[in-house]
Amino acid sequence: MPATTTDNPILGAIRTHTQSENPSSFLALNSGNSTFTVPGADGVVVYRRTGRYAVQFGGPFAAPDAYDTLLDAFRQYVKDEGLHLVAVQLQRPDAERYAGRGFTVNQVGASWAVQLPEFSLRGTRFMQLRNKISRAHRNGLQIKEVTAEDWQDAIATIDEAWLGSKGGAQQLEFLVGQIGGEPQAQRRLFAGTIEGAPVAYISYSPVYGERAGWMHDLSRRIPEGSPGLMEAINAHAIEVFRAEGVEWLHFGFTPFTGLDASHELDGHSPAFQWLMHALWAEGAALYPAQTQLSYKQKWAPDALIPEYVAFDGPSASLAGFAHVFRACKAF
Repeated sequence: MPATTTDNPILGAIRTHTQSENPSSFLALNSGNSTFTVPGADGVVVYRRTGRYAVQFGGPFAAPDAYDTLLDAFRQYVKDEGLHLVAVQLQRPDAERYAGRGFTVNQVGASWAVQLPEFSLRGTRFMQLRNKISRAHRNGLQIKEVTAEDWQDAIATIDEAWLGSKGGAQQLEFLVGQIGGEPQAQRRLFAGTIEGAPVAYISYSPVYGERAGWMHDLSRRIPEGSPGLMEAINAHAIEVFRAEGVEWLHFGFTPFTGLDASHELDGHSPAFQWLMHALWAEGAALYPAQTQLSYKQKWAPDALIPEYVAFDGPSASLAGFAHVFRACKAF
């Protein structure tokens, strides 16, 4: 049965059912998502309908004994609606379950994470990063943790400038975090000002499971701002998290990155595998994967977490993959 998205059932599911270890699970709470449930089955499926596709976010967030029930029922519901199913940001345990049910499953990218207890910016490998952070502070950057309510106007100003610098691009959705709404109480927001003027912010979302911590999520800055703004804000947040005993800082999913043949499952599509490598090399117009990865690698991540896309059928669907980006409003 389809259901309208509500915060509490989804939040309870992603907090409780963490066996797939999806570091981006909090994005399930984004406004605009839909949920699917089955009476008596403990869990939810989160998806968006775009065109003739149902684009599922992650696998079912479900108790182990309800996972297959939810997946099978949702798969049938999608077929009954005359839609095609594509699932994105599956973790390895999800990918194996989907492949076992006849889906074509391929690695689509990776997420990255830093273990915080032993993290330090000392050493030669962080020299350039320290220099950028120092430059931002010399230019007058002040950083503090703020509330989205107090920073509502400042966020709008930064977003407008940032999107304007991208040629009036739309705000991405679905696989990107949000600010505001009821879930905001669970997020944290760190912001920077120079001479009292807002110049940048980073929103962090909670991560549950074995690698619990925070995810460096939505981030924006004014285009003409000082170098090192984002690096300085993130370094500040890291020190706050370390002082609180947080174990992991995640940097989220980046498509087309971390690709490796050893991550692929039996039955994957070699043609789709080739396409992912081609988009890594030449696909900046679709998504700036190399730029995104460059920022994440500055922090010397300890964990590379492969992520997967699954197509319901014996082959990978380019139309299905395109609808993932349509759901994100990338085009």
